[in-house]
Amino acid sequence: MSQVWFITGAGRGIGAHTVKAALQAGHRVVATARSLEQLRSAHADAPQERLALAALDLTNPAQIDAAVGVALERFGRIDVLVNNAGYGLLGNFEEVQEEAIERQFATNVFGLMHVMRAVLPVMRRQRSGRVFNLSSIGGLIGFQGASVYCASKFAVEGLSASIAMEVERFGITVTVVEPGFFRTDFLEPTSVSYAAATIGDYADGDAKDIYGAYNGRQLGDPARLGTVLVELAAMPSPPKQFLAGSDAVGMATGSLQGRLDEIRAFEALSKSTDHAA
Repeated sequence: MSQVWFITGAGRGIGAHTVKAALQAGHRVVATARSLEQLRSAHADAPQERLALAALDLTNPAQIDAAVGVALERFGRIDVLVNNAGYGLLGNFEEVQEEAIERQFATNVFGLMHVMRAVLPVMRRQRSGRVFNLSSIGGLIGFQGASVYCASKFAVEGLSASIAMEVERFGITVTVVEPGFFRTDFLEPTSVSYAAATIGDYADGDAKDIYGAYNGRQLGDPARLGTVLVELAAMPSPPKQFLAGSDAVGMATGSLQGRLDEIRAFEALSKSTDHAA
């Protein structure tokens, strides 16, 4: 059955590949990004009768509402939402300016919220829908030199888990997707943002050195992730959390085991905070 997909950040990377995968599977797609020119270039060869393009800046709620309006006018419904748009702000916490932190959350957290607030009423009326919120392995575990980015993705994790409980009664599922390192332009200068200032005491933990070494060597294939998202959307009960990439699976497994070990080590002390029986 043909679905209608609404995808943010669809001009490049994982978003663009998800558009291609959904179209290849016979679905209809509303592809959104800040730049219409970028969208037209990325999807020039796509079947235009099943594709709608819309400008969407996550920090502009009116533009988000307009893009959802395009989807409804063109295709009449939205079956799958892929909240993919976002970017990385890297740098040690003390080095990152307050304005940069606010911009990071305005895009990665509040922008995602704005999109969900616009799309969920549509899915609720339909009594069906699939939501995929792109988080990160950095939404499960912290990374040196990525404190603010990780904080934004931890927020996406908590938001997604809670909304999943709220909308399940309406036939809507919410899956938070936790990619490891994927070979996109995420770490390219055109995408990633680094702290404007540096502090000498953190010289041996410079974010540009740490993450620059990953660029071009990431294990994850964005085209394969796009295909997997199409598979997940077709499942009657998709997972609430989905790790993408062998590196994400390895890091999450190690972190969860460490957390369990710590819980057990301090279990008696933790329980001692209860009221006396």
